[in-house]
Amino acid sequence: MKTIIKSALIIDPRSTHHGKKRDILIENNIITKIAAKIEEKKATIISEKNLCVSPGWIDLRANFREPGDEYKEDIASGLNAAKAGGFKTVLVMPSTNPPLDSKAQIEYVQRKANGHVVNLLTAGTLSSGLEGKQLSEMFDMKQSGAVAFTDDKENVGTELMVRALDYSRNFDGMIISFPMDKGVNPGGMLHEGPTSVSMGLKGLSSASEEIRLTRDIELLRYCGGRLHVSLISTAGSVELIKKAKKDGLNITASIASHQLAFTDADMSSFDSNLKVLPPFRGESDKKALIKGLKDGVIDAICSDHSPEDHEHKVLEFEYANYGISSIQTSFAVAYEALKNTLSLEEILSKFTTGPANVLKSELPIIKEGNSAALTIFATETEQIFGKKEWKSKSINSPFFNTKFSVRVVDVI
Repeated sequence: MKTIIKSALIIDPRSTHHGKKRDILIENNIITKIAAKIEEKKATIISEKNLCVSPGWIDLRANFREPGDEYKEDIASGLNAAKAGGFKTVLVMPSTNPPLDSKAQIEYVQRKANGHVVNLLTAGTLSSGLEGKQLSEMFDMKQSGAVAFTDDKENVGTELMVRALDYSRNFDGMIISFPMDKGVNPGGMLHEGPTSVSMGLKGLSSASEEIRLTRDIELLRYCGGRLHVSLISTAGSVELIKKAKKDGLNITASIASHQLAFTDADMSSFDSNLKVLPPFRGESDKKALIKGLKDGVIDAICSDHSPEDHEHKVLEFEYANYGISSIQTSFAVAYEALKNTLSLEEILSKFTTGPANVLKSELPIIKEGNSAALTIFATETEQIFGKKEWKSKSINSPFFNTKFSVRVVDVI
């Protein structure tokens, strides 16, 4: 099997070919030649106007719903949607039914993904059964391939977090926290502010996020360990992460791409496809997230892919489940929001080297002799995103009929 990527702009600052337009010859998943022009008989040709190639993108947070809720998404459909969205590697959350809280469950999910072009990484639960009581068999799951541990968006009590951070130090396990103290605003559904008041719905304050984040940072300071804070959404959280990094704590952070597309002011339509957790915040918060990305405070952008079926999403706003089916549009959404503030290289770093550093994983450099783990995409194009291109089983997305100026071509 031979493939030639024609006249593609290589974007990989670690590569000697960075910033150059080159042909790339791939044979049996290895980059065998990079040159100004390559001619090879019987090779598959990938050629597009304004073609770009980068190391394969990494998504640090997605839900594929298998086992248990395969009617919303299964591993095969989730991986196909990830490929269509440009992702080479995806980390799936353990909040399935039953949850991924044992060696057997981790191995089951990994076997289901074998042979796909997209690599599936798994996170195991922090607590047995996602019940928030007994610490899960973290070391056994680590031995079976789990790369992180989290109870997803369930509440994690202080005692459990202390035990998780302390225990994980024995094998350099990464704890993923979701910073929300639901006890601050029980029943809150969107950002607390003028919009929530005008809609007559209970709000979720910035304090609910920042109080929990402060707790987790101080526990990290006390216990040690390795903490990734997933899905921050407020200006205050950006400052807390910035200070924690300055203090030398082993902490990283990510945001969901859709947090860059909307603010709470967009919620007045009562569109349940915009009901997400954390909620969309104010304009000043969105600007702070963008600055945090620019300054390197925020390490990565993830999809927070949360597929939901019609029965659980197309309801009155207060009864609808949270989440967007977003893995196929994640990069395009981030690109549109950031292209006038961050360079393409800076945007790509939040999908490549940033998440790779969070995972402490090797990201192959684009050079001859290396593995061809690549995302190929085109810029300065025009794509009206429609349902005919959709790969996920669930269609709970607010981005249908959105015009994007970047398009994924292929993943190798």
